[in-house]
Amino acid sequence: MFFFFFSNEQIMEVELSFDSIKHVNEYGQEFWYARELQAALGYTEWRNFIKVIEKAKIACKGSQNSISDHFVEVNKMVEAGVASKEIDDIQLSRYACYLIVQNGDPRKKTIALGQTYFAVKTRQQELVENYDDLSEDQKRLAIRREMKEHNKSLADAAHDAGVTEQKDYAIFQNKGYQGLYGGLSRQDIHARKGLKKSQNILDHMGAEELAANLFRATQTEAKLRREHIQGKELANQTHYDVGKKVRQTISDLGGTMPEDLPTPAQSIQQLERKQKKRLK
Repeated sequence: MFFFFFSNEQIMEVELSFDSIKHVNEYGQEFWYARELQAALGYTEWRNFIKVIEKAKIACKGSQNSISDHFVEVNKMVEAGVASKEIDDIQLSRYACYLIVQNGDPRKKTIALGQTYFAVKTRQQELVENYDDLSEDQKRLAIRREMKEHNKSLADAAHDAGVTEQKDYAIFQNKGYQGLYGGLSRQDIHARKGLKKSQNILDHMGAEELAANLFRATQTEAKLRREHIQGKELANQTHYDVGKKVRQTISDLGGTMPEDLPTPAQSIQQLERKQKKRLK
């Protein structure tokens, strides 16, 4: 799991809200009803929420996933006064819910909370099952490995958007840091951590700070590809805006700003060497 830029208590608060509407079928598979998710995300009109679902379906297909595997149309009976009536609904997978909140109205605070929750839970399943039992150092190693992989994907997405020169990519990366760190550049962060010129700031972040940066990277890549953004300036602005949005989410959840998080005593390289020694 990542996104540890807020506490376990804050995660639990969001988790309880969404888990309260989660269902499990006879095969042990979890799902959500679209109409219940509609209410949880603050949409009063079904017709407006359907538009968001349609966008999510397009994103699902664009990711080469089967829509029918994640959006299952159903009919169900609901109480209507003294009688009952049948209404249309949709059973949603966790991935479908994630796509819906990604395509929801960004002005709604509930959308930001929904993005956080489903991103956390989705990535938790993709990483190790016993993540919560890992030590801080083990979490740092796991997230840093994820960061390396996603930075490659982010670089590819930026290249497709028109960020093709190395110097331009450095500017692009810096914009993401400035958005996430309240205007601080990569050089500023480097200086605050008291690092040598040759040291990478990502190797000197705790799990919580790494998680915020991983969220920035994954969401920027997704937005660049989803919106088919073209041009260096637009790509730079997108990275900045996503970083700023992640920062706002941290603020909304009462978390600590990344620049205020402590710098670990040991680097990722030192942890890796310790890990190798234990394996010998």
